[in-house]
Amino acid sequence: METRDFVLELFERTGGYLRGHFLLTSGLHSPEYLQCAVVLQHPDHAARLGATLAAALAPLVAGRVDVVGSPALGGIVIGHEVARALGARCIFTERDAAGLMTLRRGFQVRPGETSVVIEDVVTTGGSTREVIEVLRTAGAQVLAAGSIIDRSGGKADVGVPRVALATLDVISYPPEDCPLCRQGIPLIKPGSRR
Repeated sequence: METRDFVLELFERTGGYLRGHFLLTSGLHSPEYLQCAVVLQHPDHAARLGATLAAALAPLVAGRVDVVGSPALGGIVIGHEVARALGARCIFTERDAAGLMTLRRGFQVRPGETSVVIEDVVTTGGSTREVIEVLRTAGAQVLAAGSIIDRSGGKADVGVPRVALATLDVISYPPEDCPLCRQGIPLIKPGSRR
Protein backbone atom coordinates (compact mmCIF):
# COMPACT_ATOMS: atom_id res chain seq x y z
CA MET A 1 0.00 0.00 0.00
CA GLU A 2 1.33 3.44 -0.90
CA THR A 3 2.13 5.80 1.97
CA ARG A 4 -0.67 8.21 1.00
CA ASP A 5 -3.25 5.43 0.94
CA PHE A 6 -2.02 4.04 4.27
CA VAL A 7 -2.25 7.49 5.90
CA LEU A 8 -5.75 8.23 4.59
CA GLU A 9 -6.97 4.77 5.58
CA LEU A 10 -5.58 5.36 9.08
CA PHE A 11 -7.48 8.66 9.32
CA GLU A 12 -10.70 6.99 8.15
CA ARG A 13 -10.30 4.03 10.51
CA THR A 14 -9.65 6.17 13.59
CA GLY A 15 -12.36 8.74 12.84
CA GLY A 16 -9.85 11.50 12.08
CA TYR A 17 -11.22 12.29 8.59
CA LEU A 18 -14.19 14.60 9.20
CA ARG A 19 -16.76 16.01 6.81
CA GLY A 20 -18.96 19.05 7.45
CA HIS A 21 -18.19 22.81 7.62
CA PHE A 22 -14.90 23.66 9.32
CA LEU A 23 -12.95 26.79 10.20
CA LEU A 24 -9.28 26.13 9.50
CA THR A 25 -6.38 27.72 11.40
CA SER A 26 -5.67 29.71 8.22
CA GLY A 27 -9.10 31.37 8.53
CA LEU A 28 -10.43 29.55 5.48
CA HIS A 29 -13.55 27.36 5.52
CA SER A 30 -13.59 23.76 4.26
CA PRO A 31 -16.01 20.83 3.90
CA GLU A 32 -13.28 18.42 5.08
CA TYR A 33 -11.02 18.33 8.12
CA LEU A 34 -8.22 15.96 9.05
CA GLN A 35 -8.04 15.75 12.85
CA CYS A 36 -4.52 14.47 13.46
CA ALA A 37 -4.97 14.39 17.24
CA VAL A 38 -7.53 11.59 16.84
CA VAL A 39 -4.94 9.51 14.98
CA LEU A 40 -1.95 10.51 17.12
CA GLN A 41 -3.68 9.63 20.40
CA HIS A 42 -2.63 6.07 19.58
CA PRO A 43 1.12 5.80 20.34
CA ASP A 44 1.68 3.03 17.79
CA HIS A 45 0.14 5.16 15.01
CA ALA A 46 2.16 8.20 16.12
CA ALA A 47 5.41 6.22 16.14
CA ARG A 48 4.76 4.72 12.71
CA LEU A 49 3.82 8.08 11.17
CA GLY A 50 6.87 9.72 12.77
CA ALA A 51 9.24 7.06 11.47
CA THR A 52 7.68 7.25 8.00
CA LEU A 53 7.97 11.04 7.94
CA ALA A 54 11.59 10.87 9.15
CA ALA A 55 12.36 8.43 6.32
CA ALA A 56 10.74 10.78 3.79
CA LEU A 57 12.92 13.64 5.10
CA ALA A 58 16.15 11.58 4.97
CA PRO A 59 17.14 12.56 1.40
CA LEU A 60 16.79 16.24 2.30
CA VAL A 61 18.75 16.21 5.56
CA ALA A 62 21.46 13.56 5.07
CA GLY A 63 21.26 12.58 8.75
CA ARG A 64 22.29 16.03 9.93
CA VAL A 65 19.40 17.03 12.22
CA ASP A 66 20.17 18.35 15.70
CA VAL A 67 16.71 19.60 16.58
CA VAL A 68 13.12 19.20 15.39
CA GLY A 69 10.90 22.22 15.90
CA SER A 70 7.11 22.19 15.76
CA PRO A 71 4.30 24.64 16.38
CA ALA A 72 2.12 24.03 19.42
CA LEU A 73 -0.26 22.44 19.69
CA GLY A 74 -0.83 20.34 16.59
CA GLY A 75 2.80 19.67 15.73
CA ILE A 76 4.03 18.57 19.15
CA VAL A 77 3.26 14.83 19.06
CA ILE A 78 4.35 14.21 15.45
CA GLY A 79 7.42 16.44 15.95
CA HIS A 80 8.41 14.36 18.95
CA GLU A 81 8.04 11.12 17.00
CA VAL A 82 10.04 12.44 14.04
CA ALA A 83 12.76 13.60 16.46
CA ARG A 84 12.84 10.14 18.03
CA ALA A 85 13.25 8.53 14.60
CA LEU A 86 16.00 11.01 13.61
CA GLY A 87 17.84 10.78 16.93
CA ALA A 88 17.36 14.52 17.48
CA ARG A 89 15.91 16.56 20.30
CA CYS A 90 12.45 18.09 20.01
CA ILE A 91 11.25 21.59 20.86
CA PHE A 92 8.08 23.50 20.10
CA THR A 93 7.04 27.09 19.61
CA GLU A 94 4.02 28.81 21.11
CA ARG A 95 2.20 32.06 20.51
CA ASP A 96 2.86 34.85 23.00
CA ALA A 97 0.19 37.27 24.27
CA ALA A 98 0.56 39.33 21.09
CA GLY A 99 0.04 36.24 18.91
CA LEU A 100 3.66 35.98 17.78
CA MET A 101 5.34 32.57 17.54
CA THR A 102 8.16 32.22 20.06
CA LEU A 103 10.32 29.75 21.96
CA ARG A 104 9.33 29.47 25.62
CA ARG A 105 9.68 26.95 28.48
CA GLY A 106 13.47 27.20 28.43
CA PHE A 107 13.81 25.89 24.86
CA GLN A 108 16.93 27.14 23.14
CA VAL A 109 18.61 26.63 19.80
CA ARG A 110 22.35 27.05 19.53
CA PRO A 111 23.74 28.95 16.54
CA GLY A 112 24.67 26.56 13.75
CA GLU A 113 22.41 23.70 14.85
CA THR A 114 20.63 21.96 12.01
CA SER A 115 16.89 21.61 12.21
CA VAL A 116 13.70 20.54 10.51
CA VAL A 117 10.21 21.86 11.14
CA ILE A 118 7.42 19.32 11.56
CA GLU A 119 3.71 20.11 11.44
CA ASP A 120 0.65 17.89 11.54
CA VAL A 121 -1.27 19.55 8.66
CA VAL A 122 -0.16 22.21 6.19
CA THR A 123 -2.81 24.32 4.44
CA THR A 124 -1.13 27.63 3.63
CA GLY A 125 2.20 26.90 5.33
CA GLY A 126 1.87 29.93 7.61
CA SER A 127 2.64 28.21 10.92
CA THR A 128 5.56 26.32 9.41
CA ARG A 129 7.04 29.55 8.02
CA GLU A 130 6.68 31.19 11.45
CA VAL A 131 8.54 28.33 13.17
CA ILE A 132 11.26 28.45 10.50
CA GLU A 133 11.71 32.17 11.20
CA VAL A 134 11.92 31.60 14.98
CA LEU A 135 14.59 28.91 14.51
CA ARG A 136 16.57 30.97 12.00
CA THR A 137 16.46 34.01 14.28
CA ALA A 138 17.91 31.80 17.03
CA GLY A 139 20.76 30.84 14.67
CA ALA A 140 19.62 27.42 13.45
CA GLN A 141 20.04 26.21 9.90
CA VAL A 142 16.60 24.94 8.78
CA LEU A 143 17.16 22.13 6.28
CA ALA A 144 13.60 21.06 5.49
CA ALA A 145 10.02 20.82 6.68
CA GLY A 146 7.52 17.99 6.82
CA SER A 147 3.93 17.22 7.67
CA ILE A 148 1.60 14.28 7.87
CA ILE A 149 -0.95 16.00 5.63
CA ASP A 150 -0.52 18.67 2.95
CA ARG A 151 -3.94 20.16 2.20
CA SER A 152 -2.50 22.61 -0.36
CA GLY A 153 -2.09 20.11 -3.17
CA GLY A 154 1.66 20.71 -2.94
CA LYS A 155 1.34 24.47 -3.49
CA ALA A 156 2.29 25.77 -0.01
CA ASP A 157 5.72 27.41 -0.09
CA VAL A 158 7.49 27.48 3.27
CA GLY A 159 10.89 28.60 2.00
CA VAL A 160 12.67 25.26 2.48
CA PRO A 161 12.27 21.84 0.82
CA ARG A 162 9.15 20.13 2.18
CA VAL A 163 7.65 16.63 2.28
CA ALA A 164 4.24 15.28 3.31
CA LEU A 165 2.98 11.76 3.80
CA ALA A 166 -0.31 12.54 2.04
CA THR A 167 -0.86 15.46 -0.31
CA LEU A 168 -4.46 16.42 -0.92
CA ASP A 169 -6.11 19.18 -2.89
CA VAL A 170 -8.91 19.85 -0.41
CA ILE A 171 -11.19 22.69 -1.36
CA SER A 172 -11.30 25.68 0.94
CA TYR A 173 -13.13 28.99 0.78
CA PRO A 174 -12.57 32.51 2.03
CA PRO A 175 -15.25 33.14 4.70
CA GLU A 176 -16.87 35.87 2.63
CA ASP A 177 -17.34 33.49 -0.33
CA CYS A 178 -18.23 30.24 1.44
CA PRO A 179 -21.12 28.24 -0.06
CA LEU A 180 -21.38 26.24 3.18
CA CYS A 181 -22.09 29.48 5.09
CA ARG A 182 -24.70 30.47 2.48
CA GLN A 183 -26.37 27.08 2.97
CA GLY A 184 -26.57 27.74 6.72
CA ILE A 185 -24.43 24.73 7.66
CA PRO A 186 -23.06 25.33 11.19
CA LEU A 187 -19.35 26.23 11.30
CA ILE A 188 -17.15 24.02 13.50
CA LYS A 189 -13.70 25.09 14.72
CA PRO A 190 -11.88 21.84 15.55
CA GLY A 191 -8.30 23.18 15.48
CA SER A 192 -6.03 24.13 18.37
CA ARG A 193 -5.91 27.91 17.85
CA ARG A 194 -8.82 29.75 19.43
